[in-house]
Amino acid sequence: MTVKRIPSDLFIIMGLVLLTDIFVLTPGINETMFRNILGLPLVLFLPGYALIAALFPAKSDLDGIERVALSFGLSIAVVPLIGLGLNYTPWGIRLLPILTSLSVFTFIMCGLAYLRRASLPESDTFGVSFKAVALSLKAEVMETSESRLDRALTVFLIISILLSIATLAYVVVSPKEGEHFTEFYLLGPEGKADNYTTNYTIGQSGTVIVGVVNHEYRPVNYTMEVKLENKSLFLPENVKHINLAYNETWEEPVTIMPPLEGKNMKLQFLLFNDTEKSVPYRDLHLWVNVTAPKQLKT
Repeated sequence: MTVKRIPSDLFIIMGLVLLTDIFVLTPGINETMFRNILGLPLVLFLPGYALIAALFPAKSDLDGIERVALSFGLSIAVVPLIGLGLNYTPWGIRLLPILTSLSVFTFIMCGLAYLRRASLPESDTFGVSFKAVALSLKAEVMETSESRLDRALTVFLIISILLSIATLAYVVVSPKEGEHFTEFYLLGPEGKADNYTTNYTIGQSGTVIVGVVNHEYRPVNYTMEVKLENKSLFLPENVKHINLAYNETWEEPVTIMPPLEGKNMKLQFLLFNDTEKSVPYRDLHLWVNVTAPKQLKT
């Protein structure tokens, strides 16, 4: 069996995935506009296209328009399912696990698409010939047998598509300033939104992961305070004072060591911003039970 070259469409899909990974993970360039421009296709198009390519390797299965439409639809369906699955893993729903999962899924689907296309006769295999598309567009514009009106409409259609793409890129790169807010959330020790530590023993500690995301469109200096039944608990300086740039995320485990015994006590997590330091800007709480340590029998 001769090894066939990778089809151009699959090669481009895998190249875009790798390029997106580089621009998202590399410090410095991950703050440029190219991160958003490359990130949208990875979420909205590439996984669905790879899945469609694996499911329908023959050109007779679907035409080009159907493949593009289904690629968007399946991407919108697949990405939330991957996120849901990650929520039940030790990694949780975070940037690196999501990026890795989408990249691996897309590469696997491209690999399956390559194997399935390789098993078909070359005349039956679906492929995208960019040279043929370019020649077809050139023929549509330059064809002398068409009337001037038809050629003008073709040129107008091409220009409209290019303007639409440019407008979408501008909206992505320069989004309209939206609502100013701060995300403040709690996760369990495993990084998921469950299995919180709610039963403590005096003298022993528990862990809660606290997250803060700045969507205030400006740098903000936050102050966090943790209270048990209105009594402040000790926090280290790097947890008590949090400085975040716009769109920056802070997520760290916070150690809780209750100093008093009781049932159904309110454990509060208070977040203050730099404009109002007397009233909490965000407020979260857990109900906890704290018991005395068991006495060893002599």
